[in-house]
Amino acid sequence: MALHALISSKYPRDYLGLVGFSRTAAELKAEQLPEVSWDFDYGTNMHEGLMIARRLLAKQSGTKQIIMITDGEPTAHVMPNGQIFFDYPTRPETRDATLRQVMLCSKEDIVINTFMLDPNPYLSEFVEKMSQLNGGRAFFTTPENLGDYVLVDFLNNKREMLRGRRAG
Repeated sequence: MALHALISSKYPRDYLGLVGFSRTAAELKAEQLPEVSWDFDYGTNMHEGLMIARRLLAKQSGTKQIIMITDGEPTAHVMPNGQIFFDYPTRPETRDATLRQVMLCSKEDIVINTFMLDPNPYLSEFVEKMSQLNGGRAFFTTPENLGDYVLVDFLNNKREMLRGRRAG
């Protein structure tokens, strides 16, 4: 909510799209933020979340970034027939489908910065692979200080972009 408030007030020309994901993913509206909570639908469908984020960002110009916040490894993906496949532990098909979306983000110059709320080794390994493929960064944090991390990262990126424009 703090990032939405910051962008709305200080950077109104910037775009902030929101996508929530568990077993499935869906676009969220800013007005829904105060009510968003864990829905107890098991699964972490990063695959569908990235698909929706790519679709939203395709309509935008300028620097494109996905800020992914997750507490789990990818355990669900959309199959070619449109059905959701879920299994735990993560299956290679889910991992591969998600990494294909990461590579598409890279081709479309969309950087993925991931904030991990769970330090489990498999998630760390997966996010490191995502970062390697995409060039994004990974942050290990907790729910208590997540907002600070996200805001600081956003503001640091803004400053770097402004410095780059002035130098160029």
